[in-house]
Amino acid sequence: QVQLVESGGGLVQAGGSLRLSCAASGRTFSSYAMGWFRQAPGKEREFVAAISWSGGSTIYADSVKGRFTISRDNAKNTVYLQMKSLKPEDTAVYYCAADPSGYGSNSWSLYSYWGQGTEVTVSS
Repeated sequence: QVQLVESGGGLVQAGGSLRLSCAASGRTFSSYAMGWFRQAPGKEREFVAAISWSGGSTIYADSVKGRFTISRDNAKNTVYLQMKSLKPEDTAVYYCAADPSGYGSNSWSLYSYWGQGTEVTVSS
């Protein structure tokens, strides 16, 4: 069982930056791939970024590539999402999720555990 708690969301102006954190409980965190997803009001949940269990492999949605960076610290049981050059269309609730396969995926159905989400609002 893994419990995930996101933090770091807030209100930021377009062009600004935020760093989201996701703290995980449980001894098996280092074996899980971790992903970030987001859901804007009235829209479906969409993939943002994922990182393998070791941190050696990352994937990004095209919409955030070059602006967002996912990383993890297995010693701290934490995964991060550094967001730069934020745009109003990045406004959403951001969720972290854990994938037991360890490899990471852009498919939400492969993630077994989810956090409650942290809200990001980007003003124009």
